[in-house]
Amino acid sequence: MVAAMALGIIAGVVFPGFAAELKIVGDLFLALVKAGVAPLVFFTIVMGIASAGDLKKAGRVGFLALVYFEVVSTVALLLGLVAANLFGVGKGAELDAGAASAQAPKAEVGEHGFTAFLKDIVPDNFAGAFSSGQLLQVVVLAVLFGVGLLSLKPQMQDRINSGLEVVSEAFFGFVNVVMKLAPLGTFGAVAYSVGTNGSDMLFALTELVLEYWLVIGVFVFGVLGLVCMLAGFNILRILQYVRVEMTLVLGTASSEAALPGLLKKLTRIGCSKQTVGLVVPTGYAFNLDGTSLYMSICTLFVANVYGIPMGIPEQLGLLLIMLLTSKGAATVSGGTFVVFASTVAATGYLPVEGVAILFGVYRFMSMATAFCNTFGNVVATFVLAKWCKEMDVDKVNRALADPNAFLARPETDEPADRPASEHSPRRGAPEDASVPADAVAIAPHSPSEK
Repeated sequence: MVAAMALGIIAGVVFPGFAAELKIVGDLFLALVKAGVAPLVFFTIVMGIASAGDLKKAGRVGFLALVYFEVVSTVALLLGLVAANLFGVGKGAELDAGAASAQAPKAEVGEHGFTAFLKDIVPDNFAGAFSSGQLLQVVVLAVLFGVGLLSLKPQMQDRINSGLEVVSEAFFGFVNVVMKLAPLGTFGAVAYSVGTNGSDMLFALTELVLEYWLVIGVFVFGVLGLVCMLAGFNILRILQYVRVEMTLVLGTASSEAALPGLLKKLTRIGCSKQTVGLVVPTGYAFNLDGTSLYMSICTLFVANVYGIPMGIPEQLGLLLIMLLTSKGAATVSGGTFVVFASTVAATGYLPVEGVAILFGVYRFMSMATAFCNTFGNVVATFVLAKWCKEMDVDKVNRALADPNAFLARPETDEPADRPASEHSPRRGAPEDASVPADAVAIAPHSPSEK
C-alpha cells in the first residue's frame, strides 16, 4: 500500500496527463468494495443483536453508543470551528468563483431537513436498501430484523443464526479477494489526485489542506487519545493493531475499505461480537468525527473567501445545522463533499458556488477525513466494549502489549477464552472464527466519507 501510494505520487508528477486517466482504476476498486459492504453490515448487526440474547442488553449497548457518538461528534464540530477561527482559513485569498470546477456536486436547499432525513433512513423495500448505497437504511433493516429474530423460538434462532454466519463468512471471502487489488486501486486514486491538482493548487488551498491535517492530528491524538487514556488503553498500541486497515483507508480515502478487516480484528482481540456488530456499523453512519471537522472548517473557509461575516451567533446556528447534516453520511470517497454542499445550501446565506472552489483539493483532505472517521469508530468500539463489560479485558491487554506478535500468531494457536469474571464476562468473549494465518496480514483479516 505504501509503495503504491509513492508510485502514484511519482506518476502524477512525472506523467500528469496519463495519471489523470487512472481515476477509473481507483473508482473500480471502490465499487467492488462497496458491493460487499452493505451485506456485511447487515449480517454483522443481525448476529450482534442475536448474540445478545435479549433486547434489554442490545438496547443498552446501542443507547450508550449513540450518546457517545453525539458527544464526540459535537466536540469535533466545536474543535473545527475553533481551529478555523484561529487559522483564519480563507482570509486574504482572492479566488475566482467563476473558475470553479463544473464537476462539483450540486445541492438543493432543504434536501437534508429533518423530515427528509427521517424519510431517507427508512427504505421503501428490503432489496432497495442494499442497492441505494445508503448504509443507514441497511442499519435500520438489520436492527429490525435482529429484533424480530429474538422473538422466534430458540431452536429456530439457532438454525437462522447458523445460516447467517455461513453466508457472512462467504461475503468476507469475497471482500478478501477484492482487497488483494487494494494496491492497484490506491495507485490509480493517488496518481489521479496528484496529476490533476498538484502544480495548479492555489496557496490558500494548500494552506487549508495542511491546517486541516494538523487539526485531524490534534483530534486523533488529543481528543481520542484522552478518551483512550480514561478507558485504560494506549492509543498508539490500538493504532499499531489496526495499522493495515488505517493504511488502506489513507490510500483509498474510503472508510468502507477497512470495514471487513475491522469487523474481524475487533472481535478477534476480545471485544464481543454483539458490541462490534452494533457499534462499528452504526458508527459508520453516526460517528463521523472527520466529517464533522471537515464541514466546520470548510464552511468557514467559504464564508471567509466571500467576505461573509460569521459571528458567534451565526456559528452556533451553523453548529446546529451540521449536527443534523453530518449524520448518515455515506462512507464512500466523495460522500462528505456532497453533505458539505448540502450544509452550505441549508444555511441560506452562504453561496453554494463557493463549494466548487474546494473540489480540486478534496481528495487530499478526504484521506485525513476517512482516517479520522474510521479510527474514531475503532476507539469507540474498545471504549464501549469495556464500559458495557462486553470485553475480555485480559485478552485485550495481552494483545495490545505486543500487537505484532498477536497478529503473527494463527488464531487456532490462541488460548481459549477464560471463564467469565467480573471484568471479562463470558458473553463478551469473542467467538472463534476460522481465518487463515496469512489473511491477517491483509486488510480484511488483519472495514469518507461521503
